[in-house]
Amino acid sequence: MNKAFFGAFLAIFLCISSSTAYAAQNQIKVDGVTVTTDVKPEMKNKRAMVPLRVISESLGANVEWSDSEVSLVKSEMKVKLAINKSTAEKNGKKILLDVKPYTKNNRTYVPLRFIAEALGCNVNYSNFTVTVDTKPLLINGVQVKALQQEYHMILGGVVQQIHGNAYHETIYNIFTKNKGEKVEAPENYSWSFTIDTPGSYYKNAQYDFLDQKGKSLARFDVYSLIQSFPSELLVGYPKFLIHDVSKDEWYLFSDSAAKSVDQLINNATNNGFLKVISNTVA
Repeated sequence: MNKAFFGAFLAIFLCISSSTAYAAQNQIKVDGVTVTTDVKPEMKNKRAMVPLRVISESLGANVEWSDSEVSLVKSEMKVKLAINKSTAEKNGKKILLDVKPYTKNNRTYVPLRFIAEALGCNVNYSNFTVTVDTKPLLINGVQVKALQQEYHMILGGVVQQIHGNAYHETIYNIFTKNKGEKVEAPENYSWSFTIDTPGSYYKNAQYDFLDQKGKSLARFDVYSLIQSFPSELLVGYPKFLIHDVSKDEWYLFSDSAAKSVDQLINNATNNGFLKVISNTVA
């Protein structure tokens, strides 16, 4: 092997090794949590580009597509971007982007710094890690550290915690903003299926918003009507209820709101924001 060939081979090997190391190390951290994603952030024109789905979910934004244009909506903020277009909109105001959004391997990449700062977050890039800090949820002036969910099965139960400020805020808002009419507590409600009394309710799950010391700042229990009875015996019983345990108040709740919470927890699980504390399911 002559020196020229060896030199060329070594250069190619080092380049491939460097790219592999870069891809292996490059990651996103949101509120201290390393985000799980099947595609890594990329650097383009010295700007961090990140996969749209995972960053929008982690920052609490809803994604709305229309042809090649995408809108990220969070509270009163609406950001619009288009594939391969160098201008974006933030609440109707046009902004010039340093790097155009693009698609690669069926994934849409967007400029992280612009997205994060538009949604009120702080962002930094150092040592192959993109770090994003979002605004924490405060309940009665106290910061929420984790959302703890507990649910039971026939044998055993699961206790798990969801981290990430955006998940805390979004789920808390679902509970507080989707309370329906205030009602009296049902006569029968528990973790168990009561199959001998019509109008009994089963606790689907309980949700505790915890402070730094693990103390509950607010708790919501979601119940569903046990429907193992003839329909005529269940007339007048709402299908879902929510118990604001902190205030000991009961309200009507909806199937769609309950499903939204489940979807957010599923997203948190997929993106690395959920930690199982205990699992005693047999």
